[in-house]
Amino acid sequence: MASLALYTYFRSSAAYRVRIALNLKGLTAEQVPVHLLRDGGEQLKPDYLALNPQGQLPTLAVDDATGRQLLTQSLAIVEYLDEVHPTPALLPADPIARAQARAMALAIACDIHPINNLRVQKYLKGEMGVDEERAGRWVRHWMETGLAAVEAMVKPHAGRFCFGDTPGLADLTLVPQMFNARRFNADLSACPTLVAIDQACLALPAFADAAPDRQVDAPPAA
Repeated sequence: MASLALYTYFRSSAAYRVRIALNLKGLTAEQVPVHLLRDGGEQLKPDYLALNPQGQLPTLAVDDATGRQLLTQSLAIVEYLDEVHPTPALLPADPIARAQARAMALAIACDIHPINNLRVQKYLKGEMGVDEERAGRWVRHWMETGLAAVEAMVKPHAGRFCFGDTPGLADLTLVPQMFNARRFNADLSACPTLVAIDQACLALPAFADAAPDRQVDAPPAA
């Protein structure tokens, strides 16, 4: 079996998704912290850029008999894990249902999350000169409108989780974004289904153990 190393940061939403997937699959990966703020951002140092030219997290290193392979982009990593370790499945068996579940995940990972990403925030406040209050309002607007759309996408298919009663790709993408929404004080009143699913997910050890405050690189609680 391949050995795995996950380059991660406790508060990275994308790394959070992969941590949940690993836990759901019962897989262990060495955690290699990469601090996104220290010394200008360790993800921008040459050693890390040699692993991931985008300078983003996460990166999953897969070591097996053929050598070391480097995987980037969280949802690509999650689908790799699902293909190599198919039980429990993270996507429905039916092709239409699989596409619908992927659409839920992509709506969050591609349309909502990038706007509240650290590098976007830094550029907005630095190069663009937007003050803290207006930047926060801008982020909350896109979070709230994006999550309201995801609520409408999920509601027809939801059980305990985004797609029925088994946690999967959509859920492991949703939970980190709900964490971000709470950090930015977003109004979630239009998303009761997502709030209930988030609570159901966090009651499971696979999700709870992946939470930012439980990571080896999380700062001590005040």
